[in-house]
Amino acid sequence: MITKGDKNKARLKRHLRVRKKINGTTQRPRLSVFRSSKHIYAQLIDDVQGVTIAAASTLDKEITDLGNGGNVEAARKIGELIANRAKAKGVEEVVFDRGGYLYHGRVQALAEAAREAGLQF
Repeated sequence: MITKGDKNKARLKRHLRVRKKINGTTQRPRLSVFRSSKHIYAQLIDDVQGVTIAAASTLDKEITDLGNGGNVEAARKIGELIANRAKAKGVEEVVFDRGGYLYHGRVQALAEAAREAGLQF
């Protein structure tokens, strides 16, 4: 039987495998996604300097009309929010880091909403 711990270990292995290939820079930061059962989080990370440029999550005070933070609609709103915050910081292009998750469902919705709001990746 596969336990939740085993699934997370496998996801972390996939994440490390992907992270070997992608790297965020100052001109093109990494858009990292983390999802839990109740919330979704997105960060723009400059790996060269080791700093987070912008972040958004379903826990933000700006987003008050969410009933459930763990659904596709919430992911779309976070995608728009992170794109707006990125553009406010002068970032137009990013590298997408799906965090070891499948590009499906909430992760895909976040990415597509960020693209529609103006981020290029």
